Amino acid sequence: MSNNNNGANMAWNDNNNQTPPELDEVIKDFKNKFNSTFGGKSSGNSGASKAAKGSLKYIIILALIVWFATGIYIVDPAERGVVLRFGAFQNSTTQGPHWHIPYPVEAVYKVNVEQIRAAEIGFRNVQNSYSGGVSSESLMLTKDENMVDVKLAVQYKIADAQSYLFNVYNPELTLSHVVQSVIRQVVGDNTMDYVLTTGREQVAQEVKVASQALLNDYNTGLMITAVTMQDAQPPIQVKASFDDVVKAREDEQRYINEAKAYANDIVPKARGASQRLLAEAEAYMSEVVSKSEGEAYRFNQILTEYTKAPEVTRERLYRETLEEVFSSTNKVIVDSSSNSMMYLPIDQLINSSRTSKSTSSSSSFQQTLSGNSNDQSVLRSRENR
Repeated sequence: MSNNNNGANMAWNDNNNQTPPELDEVIKDFKNKFNSTFGGKSSGNSGASKAAKGSLKYIIILALIVWFATGIYIVDPAERGVVLRFGAFQNSTTQGPHWHIPYPVEAVYKVNVEQIRAAEIGFRNVQNSYSGGVSSESLMLTKDENMVDVKLAVQYKIADAQSYLFNVYNPELTLSHVVQSVIRQVVGDNTMDYVLTTGREQVAQEVKVASQALLNDYNTGLMITAVTMQDAQPPIQVKASFDDVVKAREDEQRYINEAKAYANDIVPKARGASQRLLAEAEAYMSEVVSKSEGEAYRFNQILTEYTKAPEVTRERLYRETLEEVFSSTNKVIVDSSSNSMMYLPIDQLINSSRTSKSTSSSSSFQQTLSGNSNDQSVLRSRENR
């Protein structure tokens, strides 16, 4: 029984010490290929060794070709290529196909230098929707010690790819900090009223110029293209009072505009009326002077005739006056020897006397009588002399 067990154990141990024939053949074949490739002795035939050596050579050549092909790259028109050799800057490339020594010797970074990028100061846009203010960035102190809430939108692009990649750790964050510092300085140099009303564009322009100067000093490679003041208003706590002030200022401006419009309308009319009155006065003056000169000349002529024949001249003046008076009045002639009663249309006479024609006639009659009486008194005085 025990002998059988010992025999079985010996048989098992013998089987464990043996190597499977397939594994031996694999190891032997690998040794032959290795020796044939690197010049060692092969236990196989020489033809198989030469074939294996040629296949490995082609594989190495193909791998080298693929490795060199990975160094080909294309730069788009809006991009700049930056080539690094062992991590150090080597050169920059423009648009078109290029080649560099493949990894791990050289690496290429492409930077878009035409894309317009945006930075928000005092607010954030989420999916093109306004998300509200960031008080730590937007609240600022003005020159007159008032608080304002300012929100800026900055547009910029990469001007120098090398400086953008290597001179500053985070150029976008640097830009944000620079603009925040500059806007606080500019707002602090101006009053609240100026920042919120008339000085918006000027403040944005000053921020752009000063921020670009600082970015150039830091050599960030960024160029600011535009700065826009999205919003500027007082804090929410005092917004109602400020709105009242703004409304009062708008009312003031409206009243000023209305007054200017009224002045532009009434002043030309007044000037026209004054010119018309002056023209009428000058015409009246010319008329009076001419009439006075004519009457003076006529009086001198009458005086000459009166000195020659006073009675005749006096009678002629009397008759001329009666003729002038009776020519513009209604006349009724009654025979004194007639005994018949005549009816006088008194109502018609009264109505006709109230007309403008009668008024002007009576006025001229009075002026004529006055003139004639004056002429006669002067003639009598000179005759007495």
